[in-house]
Amino acid sequence: MDFKRFPSPDDLLILLTVARLGRFTAVADALETTHTTVSRRILALDKQMGGRTLERTPQGWELTELGRAAVAAAEGIEKSLHSLTAGLREGVDVISGVVRVSTSDGFGALIAAPALARLQKKHPSLRVELLSATRRLSQNRSGVDIEVVAGSVEAGKSETMLLSDYALRLYAGTEYVNEYGLPETVAELANHRFISYVESTLQVAELALQRGSLTTDPAQFQSTSVFAQIEAVRANGGIGMLPAFMVHGQEGFIRVLPDDVEQVVQFWAAARTESLRSPAVQAVVTAFLQETHRLQGQLLPSGQRQSS
Repeated sequence: MDFKRFPSPDDLLILLTVARLGRFTAVADALETTHTTVSRRILALDKQMGGRTLERTPQGWELTELGRAAVAAAEGIEKSLHSLTAGLREGVDVISGVVRVSTSDGFGALIAAPALARLQKKHPSLRVELLSATRRLSQNRSGVDIEVVAGSVEAGKSETMLLSDYALRLYAGTEYVNEYGLPETVAELANHRFISYVESTLQVAELALQRGSLTTDPAQFQSTSVFAQIEAVRANGGIGMLPAFMVHGQEGFIRVLPDDVEQVVQFWAAARTESLRSPAVQAVVTAFLQETHRLQGQLLPSGQRQSS
């Protein structure tokens, strides 16, 4: 058999990774190689296949019809390698490889991190890169396998999965309330200091509306980090609209206008079809679904629960 007639399995697996991540730089990071090497291997594959496997679009690299056929072959190679690895490990199903996840600070720290830690205990060969960003779903090839975003989503070429609802509620620090008192109406919020996101950088409409629907004045303390907002409220810097699952039941936080203000937002997971065919990506998404189900009572804490 003349193996020189066949495309290189290594090059096919590189193409598969490009199909999942969409950017050569992200592929280079995931495979611990260089952008130049990725580009060179794709060119070599194109030559062997007799045509282009990728085309550049404003959203990033997309597969051609020839590329989709090549990726189908690459997925077969990947599956065979996983089966071989499992056989060498006495039949244990091993989830391995690198999964890149983009998510907001709160979800990443309190939901994704523990879920991934438990998953990696079962599958030590799995490596995860967790990137923090509070943004809307990217319509470009973002260089990640999975995006977890808050608010409404327009999927585009990605497949989306609802992970959970969660509640945003108004909170103030104990000493702040002792000094300034609690507002009795939404209108009285204008007389208080407000803590929120940086308006000029916030992409998520639902989070941008949280303050604008309550007061038209700019927040006195603004941060791109929800953890900084929480600590500012804890330090009695003002009133903040915070994820209930991050502060509910903690000492030092007093809920403000519990009968009048609550906003329910959704966490969504999104991934390209090529990524979702990866056993490792499937395992990560399943871990997120299991964790949000387990934490449902914290994401929407009971007691004075209202609709948005």
